[in-house]
Amino acid sequence: MLSIRLQRIGKKHQPGYRVVVAEDRSKLGGPPVEDLGSYNPQSKTATVKKDRLDYWLGIGAKASVTTHNLFVKNGLISGPKVAVKMNKPKQTEAEAAAASAAPVTATPQPEPTAVAEPQAEKKAEESPKSEGQS
Repeated sequence: MLSIRLQRIGKKHQPGYRVVVAEDRSKLGGPPVEDLGSYNPQSKTATVKKDRLDYWLGIGAKASVTTHNLFVKNGLISGPKVAVKMNKPKQTEAEAAAASAAPVTATPQPEPTAVAEPQAEKKAEESPKSEGQS
């Protein structure tokens, strides 16, 4: 499957990116199928061949999350930006030990109480017995 993604070029601390169409499982430094343009993150400028972008998207190439958001920002494709999924930071050994050592307290649930008979019914039952004895 083909994907449209960024390929890093440039020097240390001076990044630049090529917008390329490449095989989804190929290495990042591998040869791309086609070069669509470039992106400079320092000046925030992007140049992309719109006709070739439309062609590759039309035949089923998928844009990575970053390139999709870049295309939406520059008005090359329509639609909302896609949320980037960030990995949760790994816990250190000390945090993991503290989390496992902390006792888990369950909230106590109230015990169900027996339904008491109303006092009026008890008095009514006792009163006929006392009348019969007198």
